Parts: sequence; structure tokens; C-alpha cells
Amino acid sequence: MSSRQLTVRIHGALNDFVAPERRGQAFTHVLQGSPSVKDLIESLGPPHPEVDVVLVDGEPVGFAHRAEEGTSIDVYPASHPSAPRVARVGPPIPEMPRFILDVGLGRLSGFLRMLGFDTLWRNDYADDQLARLSHDEERVLLTRDLGVLKRSEVVLGYFPRETDPAHQLVEVVRRYGLTSRMRPFSRCIACNAPLSTATPEEVQGRVPEGVTQRHSHFQQCPGCQRVFWPGTHHERMQNLVETLRKLEQSS
Repeated sequence: MSSRQLTVRIHGALNDFVAPERRGQAFTHVLQGSPSVKDLIESLGPPHPEVDVVLVDGEPVGFAHRAEEGTSIDVYPASHPSAPRVARVGPPIPEMPRFILDVGLGRLSGFLRMLGFDTLWRNDYADDQLARLSHDEERVLLTRDLGVLKRSEVVLGYFPRETDPAHQLVEVVRRYGLTSRMRPFSRCIACNAPLSTATPEEVQGRVPEGVTQRHSHFQQCPGCQRVFWPGTHHERMQNLVETLRKLEQSS
């Protein structure tokens, strides 16, 4: 008995998840059973939240579509230049994205909060908590754990390719078009709460001696009670913000 086969081509950045010999070209895949398109794609590597368009014999289909022998499947990531303008399997990017990050992306969470984005992160989130909160609160799940990203309840999600937190930030800002949505220094980088302005008198005794004489602008967190003021660290972060803003000008 001959094997049941179909043809698959993975496009663009989704090739990061595919075996090297299958990248950038059509390849034959042997069908086992009658899997959904979602399950078939994920068995080849790419996580479903990064898939934007799926074509079967040139026609758009959803994730629940059953893969069939003899067909040709094309799988496109978001914003791929050659992807047809057809019905997408993934949801649109929210106007103001909110995030939830896994344990390994703690520094990235601080950067996103620094830019003003509502970002959940804890060092004790279980995988099922990450997936559930991402789904229930419509948050983008950022994780380098493909097993978590492939959970069926995850709708919005991304696997940062970079390992350096600053480079990851650039990657995420580009992926979700965050430059125009940034509200720098409006959120606590420690606990994620929105910051409020404070006078030198209000923070007296809560900052090192002499700070209120050198600075007049302060912010305080109503959640963890931390106080923030412009300093050397602030200048470094401001330089990072300016670098990110230039991304939009160069794109």
C-alpha cells in the first residue's frame, strides 16, 4: 500500500522552527491519520500563534480544517510580503497589546514595562497559568518554550529568537509595531502598576539624602511604593527609547 502524502511549504520566519533540509522549499509529508491543519503544522515545528495564513491548494482555511492526501499546503507568518490578502487564522494585533512572559524573560518584562506596556511576569508561573492568563486576559504570551506556546488555549503568542534581553525588546517592538504605542516611564518596572507624579515633599524620607535637592520631578508606584526620579539609569533607558523610536523612521 502506498503512503498517503501531501506537499507542504513553510514561508518566512516560520522556517526557524523547521528542519534545515525543509526550509524555504516545498517538501513531501506522509500523513498519519486525519490531523487538523493546526496539528499538522505544529508537528512540523511552527507554533500556531505565529501562523497567520494557511492555504490548501491556494484557498484559505482555518486551523480546524482536516489535512487531506494529495493536497498542497502553504503556511505563512504574520506580515510576510508574499502572503495573500485572505482570511487569516490568527487574530489581529490588539490596538494596545498587553503581555505575559515566562520565567526566563524577566529582564524583557522590565523593558516592556519601562515602555509603558501592561506586562505580567512572575518567577513562579506554571505553564498552565501562562496559557490560561494569556487566553482569558487576551495577552500576548512571550516564551521560548515551544511546548507552552503550542497549547491550544494560547491565541496570541510569540517565540523571541534573540537571547539578549535588549535585542529581544527590539524584536518584539518590531513584531507588534509598538513604537507609536510606547508610553515610556509611565509604569512601574518592578510590579507593573501605573505610576503617578509626586512632589519632592511627598517623597521626602523615601529617597537617599540630597536627591530632593537635586531633582524636582518624581514618580511613585501605588503598588509597591517605589519612587523613581531621573538619574544615570534613567538616561540609559531614555537612550534605548530613542533607539527604538528610530526603528519606525527606518522601516
